[in-house]
Amino acid sequence: MADIHFTSRDWERIERDYTAWWNHDLGRPLVQIQGYEPDPTVVYPQLPERLAGYPLDMPAEEVIARAAPHLESQRFYGDALPRFWVDFGPGIMAGFMGALVHPVPETVWFEPAQLLPANELELAYSEESVWWRRVVDITQEALTAWQGQVQIGHTDLGGNLDILASFRTTEGLLMELYDAPGDVERLMGGITAAWIRYYDALYDLIRPVCAGSSPWATIWSPGKCYMLQCDFSYMISPAMFERFVMPDLTACCEHLDHGFYHMDGPGELAHLDLLLSIERLRGIQWIPGAGNPEPDAWPDILKRIIDGGKLCQLYVSAEGARNIVRNLGGKGFLLTISDRMTAGEAEAFIEELRLLEATRG
Repeated sequence: MADIHFTSRDWERIERDYTAWWNHDLGRPLVQIQGYEPDPTVVYPQLPERLAGYPLDMPAEEVIARAAPHLESQRFYGDALPRFWVDFGPGIMAGFMGALVHPVPETVWFEPAQLLPANELELAYSEESVWWRRVVDITQEALTAWQGQVQIGHTDLGGNLDILASFRTTEGLLMELYDAPGDVERLMGGITAAWIRYYDALYDLIRPVCAGSSPWATIWSPGKCYMLQCDFSYMISPAMFERFVMPDLTACCEHLDHGFYHMDGPGELAHLDLLLSIERLRGIQWIPGAGNPEPDAWPDILKRIIDGGKLCQLYVSAEGARNIVRNLGGKGFLLTISDRMTAGEAEAFIEELRLLEATRG
């Protein structure tokens, strides 16, 4: 077995506390803290930013072998857990459906293999893509290697309009929202149906081995969980969001046990009320975006999310977490801490948050 610093008792605690959090029964925030204890005798291979950066002919076994020592050097404090995310870039489902895939050093770009107008385009589930087979192979190899010691994360399938933009270009899709809305709606229906099939195919691989499921974000669920998104929505009105995005989000949330939404940047705040209206959407991740104030500097937004009956996941500094607990309380939040800590520092920090919560009460 791999030398993962996480025990079966730790997994029992994760299942207990995360289940309580999903049910709004946990009276504190979930707090994820990581540390590292590299072994000076081990050579740690340099890893690409995303797995798509490896050559397609590199065996899946080698991909996992390169990741293994890095994972073994990690330490998991508070509510953190060992995860391996099968990362092929945001929206790799476009590659599964025939778009060209271009890995670059920091991300992955997609473009149409053939630029067809919306009325001639057909998008459907397919298992023929080399990228789909690659994702499945690496997911399966990770499951075989770690045997449930590590939660294997779903690849980032992408959001509906984001995927369609990979076939139409961003500018082309913006025009067709006005010029060919019926074709866009037709294509959206096909993307949503395919999304559910790809999600379930990966879930059916992962769930028999792992204790639960995890999306690209650092969230764990005992059932079907995913971080839904539509970064394209930064460029459209709430009326268009309601017409072209809400049906997809609602259908995905109906299919999932624990659907979350990745709200990325101030441009998406116009859609917050619509998101809060989705009954089965369980939570919202708030990412202010580069150049904007940190998540704790948006207390009114965080309060709207929590008061709207949703959970909230944030990537914050230790000081940001203190501010949130001090000003809003911790219940309903999942705080992923960016600061690396030792075991002692993590224990002291979690106790500090507990005392801040008690002082508020």
